[in-house]
Amino acid sequence: MDQQAAALADVNEGNVPPASGSGTTAALTGGLMCLLSMSSVQFGSALSSPSIAAYGPFGTTWLRLGWAALLLAIIVRPPVLRYTRAQWQMAGLLGASMAGMTLCFFAAIERIPLGLAVAIDFLGPLAVATFAFGLGWRLVWPLIAAGGVLLLAHDGNGWIGDTTGVLFAFGAATGWGLYIILMKKAGNAFEGLQGLSMSLIVAAIVATPFGLVDLPRMTMEGVVTIAGLALLVPLIPYALEMIALRRMSTSSFGILMSLEPALGAIAGFLVLSQPMTALQIMGTVLVVAASAGATATGR
Repeated sequence: MDQQAAALADVNEGNVPPASGSGTTAALTGGLMCLLSMSSVQFGSALSSPSIAAYGPFGTTWLRLGWAALLLAIIVRPPVLRYTRAQWQMAGLLGASMAGMTLCFFAAIERIPLGLAVAIDFLGPLAVATFAFGLGWRLVWPLIAAGGVLLLAHDGNGWIGDTTGVLFAFGAATGWGLYIILMKKAGNAFEGLQGLSMSLIVAAIVATPFGLVDLPRMTMEGVVTIAGLALLVPLIPYALEMIALRRMSTSSFGILMSLEPALGAIAGFLVLSQPMTALQIMGTVLVVAASAGATATGR
């Protein structure tokens, strides 16, 4: 989610990173990597469902963050003792928002369908992208997205999921919104991936008290399995997104990113056998359209 967050923040400020490569080929390559990244995130979340059921959402999240932090620290080797107090504060705030966002999201998908959880979660970055331009006509986009979420939450017979799961999803959305704001500042405070590495370390530490609750359920097999999930999400997506952003504008990246709720619904259907009614498909379309609209009109 890091590069997605930075992309939305850059879109809001009208910044476009320099592209490597040329013309249509570079854009198509970047777009393909962007789609692969989002697919990795959503299918990785869906594949986490058995681990969540076996080891608990908090234990699974804690180990994922821990493995991701360890692996990235080995690669990046951040100079921990050289950072200033301001850099530590930024890493602390960003890491806390990452931990809260991730803990809430995995707790949500334990209780409600993945497509609904992703749609609600996406309201966070959508709100940031919309409100950054004032309280004018662009408020229509979050309203359209909210309508889509309502359609997703109804299966034709009644409301799906439970209140706790929905609240966790809104907690994840709030965390993602804060994360977007903080990620832009962290990008300016650190070099390369050092900010991400430090924030993941903090996130793993913040998640530890919650993860210890599920520790009695953990097995060695679970530790190894979750290590693999940590590779799938977030390390591989981060690398793909970084390469993609060198080949395409952040506005194009943001529009492609709007497909994430749809990919979440598809992953839920294919991996978790979570069916969707015609109204729920329409709800997904509305969320995607609102996300694309908010990004496109903000350029």
